[in-house]
Amino acid sequence: MSTKKIKKVVLAYSGGLDTSIILRWLQETYGCEVVTFTADLGQGGELEPARKKAEMMGAKQIFVEDLREEFVRDYVFPMFRANTLYEGVYLLGTSIARPLIAKRQIEIAIETGADAVAHGATGKGNDQVRFELGYYALKPDIRVIAPWREWDLTSRTKLIEYAEKHQIPIAKDKRGEAPYSTDANLLHISYEGKVLEDPWVEPHEDMFTRSVSPEKAPEKPTYIEIEFEHGDPVAVNGKKMSPATLLTHLNELGGDNGIGRLDLVENRYVGMKSRGVYETPGGTILSVAHRAIESLTLDRGAAHLKDELMPRYAELIYNGYWWSPEREMIQSLIDKSQANVTGTVKLKLYKGSATVAGRKSPVSLYSQQHVTFEEDSVYDQKDAQGFIKLNALRLRLLKHSK
Repeated sequence: MSTKKIKKVVLAYSGGLDTSIILRWLQETYGCEVVTFTADLGQGGELEPARKKAEMMGAKQIFVEDLREEFVRDYVFPMFRANTLYEGVYLLGTSIARPLIAKRQIEIAIETGADAVAHGATGKGNDQVRFELGYYALKPDIRVIAPWREWDLTSRTKLIEYAEKHQIPIAKDKRGEAPYSTDANLLHISYEGKVLEDPWVEPHEDMFTRSVSPEKAPEKPTYIEIEFEHGDPVAVNGKKMSPATLLTHLNELGGDNGIGRLDLVENRYVGMKSRGVYETPGGTILSVAHRAIESLTLDRGAAHLKDELMPRYAELIYNGYWWSPEREMIQSLIDKSQANVTGTVKLKLYKGSATVAGRKSPVSLYSQQHVTFEEDSVYDQKDAQGFIKLNALRLRLLKHSK
């Protein structure tokens, strides 16, 4: 631990037990003023209790901010333009929230004259990396405090004892061992740890909060239409919506139809494998719909290049490199590709699945004249013979050389 004096620190503060303990620990350990920052990213629940709790614990500067629109518009939607999936399936719900929190923390640090920032991520996970890479990218000289890497409160029992000693309110459900940890925002909710640590054990149905089980979803499918402009969704069933409102609406539709559950063993950036269970109903719908509109409007070469770059782009976000030059370079390419990704996709939502039922676009590259099985006047099938022979030439030469 550095002995350099800290005057003021901006803490990413949820109002929960862990970050409340961190608030008091920072005050005690560093003797510094603590500024709290609570971001509303659509995690649900009231945020005013976090403000009141911070006041009670002596925080003089308290920031509670609604960032839902910025989160979806400037982080979720740009990521979805790339059809981003980490390790083939994960829609990066936790990962994509961290750069925005880090950015706002640094902005508040500059506004308030703070010389340090702090977070509540543990020393085993990815979030410590994501937060801190963001901090350093945006303010290279910032001091970072990560209590879980410094203190000796290494068990739930010790945390409870510390809270009791310092009169920190403890919710009844926090006195026992939590069955799993959660992280939520407008894009998803995740569940990890404790009862989920054995990857053979199926998660209990009572755990899920954003979706009904596919078995209990309606017997009748729900049809919806999503309208896209330049790669971003702008309307559902003909109704224009803001980014956050649109994603909220799709979350409701997806959750009602049992869509968006994922049970994943993933490779953390720090080196270990971890098992996580996720609910991403609206994001799952958007992922299917965006690919569908691209299938009509993207040139083959552009589409295939995007698919080649996507795993690298996903890895950058997962590992915390949102503010890196390489991520920004790839983003520029992706955004360029979306110029004509405009049109409408019709989806069928039914018992855990979102399937394409139709797609149309005013700038479609699909030519029914060319693909028809009926007689046409635009394509000479004899041309295919020379095309095949030229493409087969190297294969024929290779065989003759053996």
